[in-house]
Amino acid sequence: MQQYLRMVKRRFWLRALERSWARRSVIWLRGVRRAGKTMLARSLPKNRYFDCELPSVRRQLEDPEAFWDQHRGQTVVLDEAHRLRHPSEVLKIAADRYPGTKVLATGSSLLGASARFRDTLAGRKADVWLTPMNLQDLADFPDRSLDRRLLHGGLPGFYLSDPVPVSDFQEWMDAYWAKDIQELFRLERRYSFQRFAELLFTQSGGLFEASRFAAPCEVSRTTITNYLAVLEATLAVHVIRPFSTRRAVEIVAAPKVYGFDTGFVCFHRGWERLRQDDYGILWEHFVLNELHSRLPGPELRYWRDKQKHEIDFIWSRAREPAPAAIECKWSPDNFDPANLRVFRRHYPQGENFVVCPNVAESYTRSYRGLVVRFCNPDGLVRRLGTGQAGRRSTPIAS
Repeated sequence: MQQYLRMVKRRFWLRALERSWARRSVIWLRGVRRAGKTMLARSLPKNRYFDCELPSVRRQLEDPEAFWDQHRGQTVVLDEAHRLRHPSEVLKIAADRYPGTKVLATGSSLLGASARFRDTLAGRKADVWLTPMNLQDLADFPDRSLDRRLLHGGLPGFYLSDPVPVSDFQEWMDAYWAKDIQELFRLERRYSFQRFAELLFTQSGGLFEASRFAAPCEVSRTTITNYLAVLEATLAVHVIRPFSTRRAVEIVAAPKVYGFDTGFVCFHRGWERLRQDDYGILWEHFVLNELHSRLPGPELRYWRDKQKHEIDFIWSRAREPAPAAIECKWSPDNFDPANLRVFRRHYPQGENFVVCPNVAESYTRSYRGLVVRFCNPDGLVRRLGTGQAGRRSTPIAS
């Protein structure tokens, strides 16, 4: 498997790094463990690689100016940079005094989100979020099977394993607790935290109510809320909040929580092979990952009213009041326009998408005046990326 990983050139992410270096000389590469940060970093041409978990490397970087003088004008990788005593200072010096040196730093996602790290490096670094494999990334791997990607997940080592690496999922959770959680948060109740994570993955994509988890996890509602914040900060779950103008008919507070990867969802639900009914929720997760990896920026939301009409995702930009509505369907034949029709009665402006895996070319259909665009993830990304979705009017028949 390691041989395959070394052979794979993840061209989508290599291009993302080059685009980021065109803007900033320092890149912070974040992502969950085993997303492939180290392998991607080491695949960069002519890079000088330093593993900051090694004491000898940390000693070299105790004198940042001497270190950067020695590597001026090179491509330098600082893997596990959060292990350094003052990582933000090391990167600040590189950005300010050695702009001709390309720096790629990897490490804890939480460090990248911390206030001190942001403030020290504001305007000096570019952030790249290495998500699980997206559709373009999948094209560089053997097999290139969407079914395999949904069942095995999008961490490269897991995707390449045959059969499904059941034991690896639990090993990942144990390492996540030991290295990410304990070292960064020092939580005490391992059973409660891991039980909560397991329940979230099992119920992934559903509405979140903290009180429902308190009893089975044997902690307070406040602790559950804190656990969720930890999981979100470390990218283990994605919290999608409701879209609302606080209308009396809408859900305005309860978020939906998605596990970060389809493989972990399948593992915690006990799915060793996929049935037809399983594809819908996994495809919803996959589309969410696609948007995170290819269109970072505007915050995704979902919409639901108190009569349980629901839209999977709402995409809206600041200064563009027309929200794009996104429905994820494994097959176009499964689409029912009823929920979109209710949503557009409240928000008549904006484009409607139904995203399916087997739509080769985008097309539109009208449902009594409700115009809907059917597309694959590439078509969705192209449309949203150009900003066209926010400018289209959606006529609604009375």
